Amino acid sequence: MIVNRGRSSMKVDIYTDGAARGNPDGPGGYGAVLQFRDAAGVLHEKELSAGYKKTTNNRMELMAAIAGLEALARPCRVELYSDSRYLTDAFNQNWVVGWQKRGWRKPDKSPVKNIDLWKRLLAAMEPHEVHYRWVRGHDGHPLNERCDRLATRAADGEDLSEDTVAE
Repeated sequence: MIVNRGRSSMKVDIYTDGAARGNPDGPGGYGAVLQFRDAAGVLHEKELSAGYKKTTNNRMELMAAIAGLEALARPCRVELYSDSRYLTDAFNQNWVVGWQKRGWRKPDKSPVKNIDLWKRLLAAMEPHEVHYRWVRGHDGHPLNERCDRLATRAADGEDLSEDTVAE
């Protein structure tokens, strides 16, 4: 699914990963790496990560994508890479569209989990053209492995935030 809500000229690649220790209910973290080339072709990178005291892996996968998109200062064309089918299939299989049509319910009428983060992600996507790309996790992809290290380091850190809506 391509979400295109604004004019964009700069292309940004965002690589993301989430981690949770003792999933669910353990500490967790996310990692994201943003890359873009300027007009001269010079590669620029930015790393983002944060840890939470009690959360789930899925929440951290969503937070990685949110953090990456919220870090963008202007509308961009984004290739967002994740090893989370939960994240990528939600857009590539149009799950989010169905959830919204059903009032944030799944086809079996049970409530969608992490609604707070899905809504925040949709808001973060609003000005951008976003393509979701699935990558196989722990398969040697250098940027996926880098995001995994950022996420696990954040989960194992001492300065952990509260995830007040963790399910």
